Amino acid sequence: MKKLISFIVFLLVLIWQPKASFGFVAEVSDDLPIKGLAIAAPKSSELVRFVSFIHEELGPRNINTLILRVDYNYQFESHPELRDEDALSKNDVKKLVAAGRQHGIKIIPQINLLGHQSWAGTIGNLLKIYPEFDETPHVQMPEVYQWPNPDGLYCKSYCPQHPGVHKVVFALMDEIVEVFETDAFHAGMDEVFYIGDDKCPRCQGLDKAELFAGEVTKIRNHLALKDRKLWIWGDRLIDGKTTGIGLWEGSYNNTHRAVDLIPKDVVINDWHYEKPVGTPVYFAMKGFNVISCAWRKPNVGVSHVEDMFLFRKNNTEVMKDRFAGVMLTVWSGVTPFLDGFDAFKKDPNKTMTEEELNNPWVTFVRMFDRLDQISKGG
Repeated sequence: MKKLISFIVFLLVLIWQPKASFGFVAEVSDDLPIKGLAIAAPKSSELVRFVSFIHEELGPRNINTLILRVDYNYQFESHPELRDEDALSKNDVKKLVAAGRQHGIKIIPQINLLGHQSWAGTIGNLLKIYPEFDETPHVQMPEVYQWPNPDGLYCKSYCPQHPGVHKVVFALMDEIVEVFETDAFHAGMDEVFYIGDDKCPRCQGLDKAELFAGEVTKIRNHLALKDRKLWIWGDRLIDGKTTGIGLWEGSYNNTHRAVDLIPKDVVINDWHYEKPVGTPVYFAMKGFNVISCAWRKPNVGVSHVEDMFLFRKNNTEVMKDRFAGVMLTVWSGVTPFLDGFDAFKKDPNKTMTEEELNNPWVTFVRMFDRLDQISKGG
């Protein structure tokens, strides 16, 4: 029965998806509650330039949500051993908060939890300082990283069953949410390939969906103690095999069943970068608020915008507001993005090669220009 329901939902997604290309969007004059940007938090040396970007671009474009991937780019007082070099000070963060507040922008800090504890051949700060938290200590980091590889290593994960890990990560969460004066926290939790490893003395043999759901719920419950909301990426909650979405934007290790095991007030950031797959419908039907996320392809970003308006228009009053909005995600540091944006802004109408076109700064401009146009009835 569960498989049948999942199949029916997926058919609805496929049927619904093409509507944005038939010109229906012009009838919509509603607005999207969330208009967001997700990007790495600036280094201390990039702060002045990024604050100017908030004032000169985010505010005038009515961006109201800013996800900042802080990770260890903050001078944590609870765990100073985990700080990056050139990390943001408390005073730096307050400048970001003040700039955001001036334009009604809610800033949500992110620390990658569970997965993404390494990148390529480099161990992240948490497992570097606390190697006992490693889910797969038997997997050695290569001198030269390649994918695919015999170990299935993409990024390391911490063990969600380790008795000491939450004391550390919850302290970091509490501190970063407090300094940003916000009521939400982004835990990442995307692309978790290592979970419930057969060699982990705590996790071996356990259900991977239950492990993932347990970690999401534990983080959510900790935040809820102070009326704070949890945001996560949605890929691990999608069956990558049945849908054909694949192992990056969906799960191949059975964590997708966690979608029925986690609290419904977790906000899902549903990212699809090569085509605007219609899984926001799936998440909304499951009872979640969902934000549709693009990256570097302008046509995909614009389609995400158009689809979210359609999903809100062509739905029940119960479902409508679960289609919460759109977000542009940037997977570089601040400087490369702003350099590209500034160059593009000087001549936005020039003829571009495909390589020049497919960049997050172009997508940022195109998708939010389209959003503004639709909001005004165009």
